[in-house]
Amino acid sequence: MLDDFRDDSDSSMIFEFEDSDTPETFQKKRPFIGMTSVQRFVIALMLLVIACVLSAFCLIVTEKIVLPFI
Repeated sequence: MLDDFRDDSDSSMIFEFEDSDTPETFQKKRPFIGMTSVQRFVIALMLLVIACVLSAFCLIVTEKIVLPFI
């Protein structure tokens, strides 16, 4: 049994490395959620603006802040 382990450890198959420079191994980067980084930035910016507008509207409705011109 131990002789089999020695024979397996002598084999060079364990230490063979495949070339990672071949074009087949390169994987095409998939965009996250099917969008580019610029499109994701615009969506995030729009969500930030919506959150700010809704929170300001909520503060006005609950009269936590008062607009000076009203």
